Amino acid sequence: MTQIKDETAYKAAMDRIEELLPLVDDNTPPTDKNLIELDLLSGLIADYEEEHYRINTPSLIDVIKLRMFEMGLNQSKLSELLGVSPSRISDYLTGRCEPTLKVAREISRKLNIDANIILGI
Repeated sequence: MTQIKDETAYKAAMDRIEELLPLVDDNTPPTDKNLIELDLLSGLIADYEEEHYRINTPSLIDVIKLRMFEMGLNQSKLSELLGVSPSRISDYLTGRCEPTLKVAREISRKLNIDANIILGI
């Protein structure tokens, strides 16, 4: 088998992995047939999931809202933290405008959000 082509084969491979997991551990020799099969199936499943179950990078708006929730911030407190007006925060959160480089830097530092997400990379 060179790739998993459909959902039925994917589910069968997942079931087989569940059977193999209890049979191997960190001390299993690399020549063990169960470990070899597990490695092969894991790779095939990873390829299938990458194609069919891709997880997109979250938007900056979603990440800011999540971080606000985690930190217990409302828009007013976030505006104070970042040094911008509450209306500007509203503009960012609704997508009407994007933060300037200076504000993006503050978002990254004070909310601990990866700069790649802020820059859309």
